[in-house]
Amino acid sequence: MKKRSLAVLALAAMMTFGTTGISAMAAEGWVQEGGNWVYYDNSGSRIYNAWRKGGDGLWRYLNGNGVMAISSWVDNDDYYVGQDGIMMTNQWLETESNRYSGATDWYYFGQSGKRVREKWEKINDKWYHFGDDGVMETGWILDNMYYCDDNGVMVTGWQRLFAPDENDDDYYDYGPYVEDDQDGKHWYYFTNSGKKVIPSSNGDELKLKKINGVYYSLAEDGAMQTGWSCMVGDESDNIEDYRFVDSNGQVRVGWYTTEPPEHLQDNYEHDVEWFYFSNKGVPKVGPPRGSAKSSDLVKINGNTYLFDDKGVPVYGLQKIYLDNDETEYTAYYFGSRKQSTMLKGRHNIDEGGNTSQFYFASNGKGYTGVYENSLYYMGKIQKADSGVRYQVYSLWIGGSLKNYVVNSSGRIAKNTTVKDRDGVKYKTNGSGILLKEDDEDVEGKTYTAPEEPEWDYFN
Repeated sequence: MKKRSLAVLALAAMMTFGTTGISAMAAEGWVQEGGNWVYYDNSGSRIYNAWRKGGDGLWRYLNGNGVMAISSWVDNDDYYVGQDGIMMTNQWLETESNRYSGATDWYYFGQSGKRVREKWEKINDKWYHFGDDGVMETGWILDNMYYCDDNGVMVTGWQRLFAPDENDDDYYDYGPYVEDDQDGKHWYYFTNSGKKVIPSSNGDELKLKKINGVYYSLAEDGAMQTGWSCMVGDESDNIEDYRFVDSNGQVRVGWYTTEPPEHLQDNYEHDVEWFYFSNKGVPKVGPPRGSAKSSDLVKINGNTYLFDDKGVPVYGLQKIYLDNDETEYTAYYFGSRKQSTMLKGRHNIDEGGNTSQFYFASNGKGYTGVYENSLYYMGKIQKADSGVRYQVYSLWIGGSLKNYVVNSSGRIAKNTTVKDRDGVKYKTNGSGILLKEDDEDVEGKTYTAPEEPEWDYFN
């Protein structure tokens, strides 16, 4: 009880800050009467239906009874005051819905405290739309030209949605290539302003619209008409047997990202994949991952790719054979999934949680040998274990076996004599090749085999 009394006294002090209470016909301010807060002007008259500030500089509202309102809509229901009576500003309010049983409505109050109505409002870098009653809107709005998700956020880019009128689906039955996936949803495109792209009316049932430099076939409400078509029956286990067909009957050519054919979707790592279609619409495919040869590399628009047997460009570290006999191989690096193209030069690559330095030659091959005083094998730098200080690696280069002495940073020891942690002495020539171990010749002797990369077979 003592704490509560102190709290009441503190609130009273805040509300009457700058005044000493009410004296008849003199002081203006807040007064507590019968457990309620009221306000008197400097003539001693009680204030009704008006805003007044407290000593904290925040606005409170006197209702029709002259009592400070709490937890209620006030001033023509354009404002809301919280449990402390303070006008809400720059805040969200969730209330029980007057429209739907068991639902809630969201409102937003701007800097002035007035609820936002009939307009777009940018809140925390996201756009929301509020109706004429101030309720945050979701779904299709403004003549079905915009869409706000379940959180009220305006969407942009490609979105898969139910049609504005789910019961009017007649024009979606046009042709055999409609992408519907049995769920009743279709693809729509929204510009950065949030406005849906629709075709110009020219009397045709399906129309073309250029979006980001590509022509798409759109229905009257903007629904994109696309689909996979199997060339050998209803379905096939091979992606090469499919063509991606636009709604106007033309096959897709070049790069395109989409969901794989429904029958094959379980074979793919991601819900949406990149495919490349030849000028006849045939998806480009390659060998199963882990069995590719350098002859399987494909150059497209100046970049080099490797496709797997599912028609998807690979990424990450890939093992590629250099001959048809599959006896010699090395690493190629195709970057992240976003890149999926052959990269060159130095890269720091994650290998199962550990990052290793790699170097790839101008032809993309993982380099084997010494480059800038570091030793590489199939592109991967070779380092001495941290506990041994120096380590000797045996590499076959140019048809001959060579032993290199490297430190824990992968740097070779040139034209010097060094000792490992056990006191073993290694003498090297100017190329970092081992000449003597503890003053004894090492001709024909082999040491540690180089460490191969960790292959990304599943990327």
